[in-house]
Amino acid sequence: MDRQDFLSSQAGVETLRFMTCGSVDDGKSTLIGRLLHESGQIFEDHMARVAALSVRHGTTGDEPDLALLLDGLEDERAQGITIDVAWRYFGTPRRRFIVADAPGHAQYTRNMATAAAASDLAVLLVDARAGLLEQTRRHAAIAALMGVGRLVLAVNKMDLVGFDEARFGAIATEFAALAHSLGIGLYSAIPLSARFGDNVTRPSGRLAWFHGPTLLGHLETVTIPSLAQGPFRLPVQGVVRLDEATRGYQGTIARGRVAVGETVRLARSGREARVARLIGMEGEAGEAAAGEAVTLAFDRQLDIARGEVIGAGEAVPMAARCEADLVWLSEADLFPGRSYLLRIGTATVPASVMRIRDRLDPETMTHAPADTLTMNDIARVSLQLTAPVPMQRYHDSRDLGGFILIDRQDGATVAAGMVAEMQAATEVTRHATAVDRAARAALMAQQPALVWFTGLSGAGKSTIADLVEQRLHAQGRHVFLLDGDALRTGLNRDLGFGEGDRVENIRRAAEVGRLMCEAGLIVLACFISPYRADRATARERFEDGMFIEVFVDTPVDECSRRDPKGLYRRAYAGEIRNFTGVSAPYEPPEAPELRLETLNRTPEQAADAVVAMLRARGIIPG
Repeated sequence: MDRQDFLSSQAGVETLRFMTCGSVDDGKSTLIGRLLHESGQIFEDHMARVAALSVRHGTTGDEPDLALLLDGLEDERAQGITIDVAWRYFGTPRRRFIVADAPGHAQYTRNMATAAAASDLAVLLVDARAGLLEQTRRHAAIAALMGVGRLVLAVNKMDLVGFDEARFGAIATEFAALAHSLGIGLYSAIPLSARFGDNVTRPSGRLAWFHGPTLLGHLETVTIPSLAQGPFRLPVQGVVRLDEATRGYQGTIARGRVAVGETVRLARSGREARVARLIGMEGEAGEAAAGEAVTLAFDRQLDIARGEVIGAGEAVPMAARCEADLVWLSEADLFPGRSYLLRIGTATVPASVMRIRDRLDPETMTHAPADTLTMNDIARVSLQLTAPVPMQRYHDSRDLGGFILIDRQDGATVAAGMVAEMQAATEVTRHATAVDRAARAALMAQQPALVWFTGLSGAGKSTIADLVEQRLHAQGRHVFLLDGDALRTGLNRDLGFGEGDRVENIRRAAEVGRLMCEAGLIVLACFISPYRADRATARERFEDGMFIEVFVDTPVDECSRRDPKGLYRRAYAGEIRNFTGVSAPYEPPEAPELRLETLNRTPEQAADAVVAMLRARGIIPG
């Protein structure tokens, strides 16, 4: 069959998206290479190139190393490992396949999670000699958490254990217990040898004791859940103008079907409209189903923006709090309270992990309390969003239940998450009072604000803030100096100086400062607050213009020379751990409202600059 005949035969054939995963050197790339080769999907020139690469990088003697069909990066071939996710496409008369080869090394767990998020089935490879390893268990757990509905336990390298039935049985029995603990109900165990092709696409006489299907036979017949079933859901990706009077709303249908003339509903407002036009990839259409990119226009004007969800049937829930399973992907540890950007569906909103409920031990598959998460940890967490967004449980909708967390400073993805349970958007609400912040501020003839002094220990924050307080007090202003040391001896006396405790220290300080601003006060807050992310989280608690960041910029050498409390001397001597500027980092502000260089400025001059800034911003009268 030539290429055109093959493509014609694939028209209308169902597609299965699956991934291979497992520990290092369990044969994932070799298995996919075998599937591609024996299904006739490798062109002669490509196979010749693999044969040439096998001489330099191969591990199979005189035979072509089929793993090199997948390892496209030079570093992968040189090191003999998979680094990036390799997506490949092949097909048989019965089904088309999109397959992802996920890396096995722990440092590439983020790549495995990415592949799992887009897969209907996972082929979990196990080396018959080694059995289930920690990374095998971690990959099984991630596949289960990320809603991969079906799993194949592929016990590979059976040739290296003499095709021993008892060894296969022992591994399958051990995995059955693991699957039960993870809630994996739909799985099959298949013995094979990817290198020699035993039981990959054809039955093997050396595995005559196994009466199940070949791996390819199973992949061709396994049931694939249809996203076309269920209520219509369209996360809005963009808004376009179709003509002067009509707006179109674009996105890829996540679930269900929609047709012209049907009534749909917006998740945020609950408003309904009738579909007047439906435009697909080929132009105007009467209907469309899950997986299709469409533009919808309605019979009335609606206020719709990116992040909205258009649905039919049961309303899409809105939530600002949820319990979620999280795979932490960043080299920087997670500490509760720090703010990230959460992207779910097409919506993006600031969010914080408020609590780590428990962390999974991939070796024992037990859950235990945790204060922080490190790279590749899996945990159940409590999330607080700054605003409600359309959200569903992950097992009900991958598109509206799966999310990522993004570092607000560098834009890096730090976690992949799956919503487990939601809490209604209507949470605790403040009691409205007749005397509000504006009334209190009017009585004091000033605008409330939080002036946040940040800088190293010994930079002069408290000295400058004390002088500012004296000047404002002399002018009859209502002002209060909120000092970090004062909070440490009272409200925050339970906190230490590790990164997690520093995050919580700043969170509490910002909340105290916000309440004081509600009273109409001008608050001067002095905190080292070494992390930009924590200062950004504090700023979010205030309306525009109320949070004023003042960077007291003093070099660490000068701070050490001053050393008013003897802290630097003790830190350099190793008596104080996690000391900012010595054994812990300080991230200077990138765009503070005021930067005070203190080497060539007296504290009195610095205080005058702060007062002048407050006057210029309208906080105090001119």
